[in-house]
Amino acid sequence: MPNYRRARVPGATYFFTINLHDRHSNLLIREIELLRETVRATRARHPFHIDAWVVLPDHMHCLWTLPPGDANFASRWKIIKFAFAKRLPITETRTANQQRRRERGIWQRRYWEHLIRDERDYQQHFDYIHINPLKHGYVEHLEDWPYSSFHRAVAMGVYPAGWCVEPERADRGYGE
Repeated sequence: MPNYRRARVPGATYFFTINLHDRHSNLLIREIELLRETVRATRARHPFHIDAWVVLPDHMHCLWTLPPGDANFASRWKIIKFAFAKRLPITETRTANQQRRRERGIWQRRYWEHLIRDERDYQQHFDYIHINPLKHGYVEHLEDWPYSSFHRAVAMGVYPAGWCVEPERADRGYGE
């Protein structure tokens, strides 16, 4: 079994990519309200700051900053994934192992995590998150994608209305 090493720095900012097992599904946007409720409930019990987030049909990217003294992002993701799946009917195919373990077949087992190192790293990942709906061809204008913190970033003056980085920056494969 592989020994995955995760950087755990209390109070740090992390970039994540979380994928559905079925990469052709639209479950995340179809059940966006359930996802939002699940994240809100998790944050109420295990606080973290959402710096940026985009939800696409089959995966999501986000930047979180954890509270000082706390590096436990893994338990937060476990709670979010479990609580989301628990409230959905079992319609997905599951392996014998998943059935034996009483696991769902909704999420990919692992996720991509990256410790943000500096301001440049932060800005690159922040931009990557927001450019993702354009990168995947879901919209021609970022403001047309409703499942993104891009709208909050524009309202806060981080981006001007109509902002878009150069298309070649959108092709950097952070976490996919």
